[in-house]
Amino acid sequence: MTQPTDLFGIHTQALALWQRRAEVLSANLANADTPNYQARDIDFRAALGAAGGGSLPLAAPTQGQIDASSPNSAQALRYRVPMQPSLDGNTVDAETEQAAFAENSVRYQASLTFINAQIRQLRMAITGG
Repeated sequence: MTQPTDLFGIHTQALALWQRRAEVLSANLANADTPNYQARDIDFRAALGAAGGGSLPLAAPTQGQIDASSPNSAQALRYRVPMQPSLDGNTVDAETEQAAFAENSVRYQASLTFINAQIRQLRMAITGG
């Protein structure tokens, strides 16, 4: 029997990774005024390249957290290089984070649209219409 990841290709892994990235970017925006907070981002290519065997390399020790102790997630989760660091040591640039969040949302929606199209094709094949 074919596994769901085979039907939808890399899009199932990408969808989960886009979701994780949205969580990281949201944390950055939430901590925009926190002294010494270091903005982080997921290196999508490294994370997706490390994903093998249908499993995503990021592991959550508890709901809503990314396990930075895992070697694969440590590779994928990187500190953002600040364009203009603040005096309090915070490296979050709200405009950069908002732009990254918007881009991430578009990519998430694109993967979701592809998966929905695949499901529609499967339904059409099954029902014959």
